[in-house]
Amino acid sequence: MKIKKILVSQPKPLSEKSPYFDLERKYGVEVVFRPFIKIEGLTSREFRQSKIPITNHTAVIFTARTAVDHYFRLCKELRFNVPDTMKYFCVSETIAHYLQKYIIYRKRKIFYSETGHAEALLPLLAKHSKETYIYPISDVHDQKLHIPEDGSIKFTKAIMYRTVSEVIRNDEEFDYDMIILFTPSGVKSLMQSFPHFEQGNIAIGAMGGKTIEELKNNGLRLDLTTSPKAPSIAAAMDQYIKEHLDDPEEPRIVQERFKDNEPVPVVKEKVVVPPPVVEKKKEEPKEPEKAPVKKTTAKKTPAKKAPAKKASAKKAPAKKATTAKKASTTKSASAKKATTSKATATKKTPAKKAAATKKTTK
Repeated sequence: MKIKKILVSQPKPLSEKSPYFDLERKYGVEVVFRPFIKIEGLTSREFRQSKIPITNHTAVIFTARTAVDHYFRLCKELRFNVPDTMKYFCVSETIAHYLQKYIIYRKRKIFYSETGHAEALLPLLAKHSKETYIYPISDVHDQKLHIPEDGSIKFTKAIMYRTVSEVIRNDEEFDYDMIILFTPSGVKSLMQSFPHFEQGNIAIGAMGGKTIEELKNNGLRLDLTTSPKAPSIAAAMDQYIKEHLDDPEEPRIVQERFKDNEPVPVVKEKVVVPPPVVEKKKEEPKEPEKAPVKKTTAKKTPAKKAPAKKASAKKAPAKKATTAKKASTTKSASAKKATTSKATATKKTPAKKAAATKKTTK
């Protein structure tokens, strides 16, 4: 195969599900990630020189996450508190969700293109024609959103960050079979790092109108780009590598090489396990033998209850004793009352006799 080492002028993806890693596994190529540019934000002093008042705008248009970062950074440096009534219009849903880093998503008015294309955002902007939009962009940018300048939509382009080329050192090895570029600044960085660069058999891929134009201006050849059959640059790379294979069966050989690394004995153990499981299932019908255990429990229950009844029988005389005691106490109480009543009667009789004698003497 002609292509064995590819240079992608972007940072390395954080997720392992990147299509670039799929190309490595599918074709056995080596993909090296090396950004040709870096982004620097304008200082608050530099932004003031543009004389663009952020406070005069009621809505913001975002076409990239870097624009979101630098917009809120400048607002903080300029001591401008973004009002809750601010409206946000985003090119895609991913950029809209990225706003959660700076605002409360549910409590704000956020609009985005359902298709993910910039053209689908224009009807939303026209629908809110009373708003005054600010459009944060880079100093060198590919116009994804073509807003009509007939005055129907009031907007202001504000440069809030710039792209700076990162020069490649001369001592670095440059033995790539394919180079993928994404921005005009990346093309300029390549030519600045290697002023006498000769393309030769190196395949160059690029996306974006201005990036392709910058390639042609520097006398470079475009070998692959996005198309309806290959909507992404990774799909275009897959199509190009497949067309330039020395051996059509090479992808299958590479995939088998990756499969050889998988542990095979684990599969053999799974095949051996089922027989003992079947033998255990046959032993299950022995459950009826548990029936006599239930009979023994039934016999034991009356034996336990019998002493309980005897105990209750023994307690009966105790009750009689208590009743006898109560009767004796009641008899003694009645006897005491009788004696007290007799005593009171005897005390009263002499008093009555004395009163009778007094009356007779008179």
